[in-house]
Amino acid sequence: MNCPNCKNPELKVVDSREVEDGIRRRRECLGCGFRFTTYERIQPAALFVLKRDGRREEWSKEKLLGGLHKACEKRPLPAGTVDRIADEIEAELIETGRAEIPTTLVGDKVMEKLKVADNIAYIRFASVYRKFTDVTEFKEMVDRLIDRDPAPRSQLPLLPEEDGVGQGRGGRHLSLSAKGQGK
Repeated sequence: MNCPNCKNPELKVVDSREVEDGIRRRRECLGCGFRFTTYERIQPAALFVLKRDGRREEWSKEKLLGGLHKACEKRPLPAGTVDRIADEIEAELIETGRAEIPTTLVGDKVMEKLKVADNIAYIRFASVYRKFTDVTEFKEMVDRLIDRDPAPRSQLPLLPEEDGVGQGRGGRHLSLSAKGQGK
């Protein structure tokens, strides 16, 4: 390792501390006196994702986080929820001990976590992941979610309550037809 400031290879460790997933070290360059921090973490064995078309891709937590952020965008979730979900999913995948994980397993785990965290984020993710071919399939999934799983208390209802059931702006009644148009 070289000093990031002057590229000198002579460094000394000033402080070492254990952190959540490794060791944090403060280092000082013996040439210029520049101090910087390094982190040492255990790198798990390479994990690959088997795509639906048969391709293999190296596991990317950033890609998982991107999908989660899109699904959870503008949702009232506590800070750190998306990162916690990504960490949990990654840990569960590593715990399987398999070097290759099918995308269906990753997608199912995301759906499972989002269903608990936020119904709207769950529906957003499901609409892309399940590749609905028409609005009827999508409506069936939403209906099952409404019938089986009440929204978490902190979440606004998916549809208005009793006195405004199914009403849109101006009190007009809304329904989904097979063509997906509001009436």
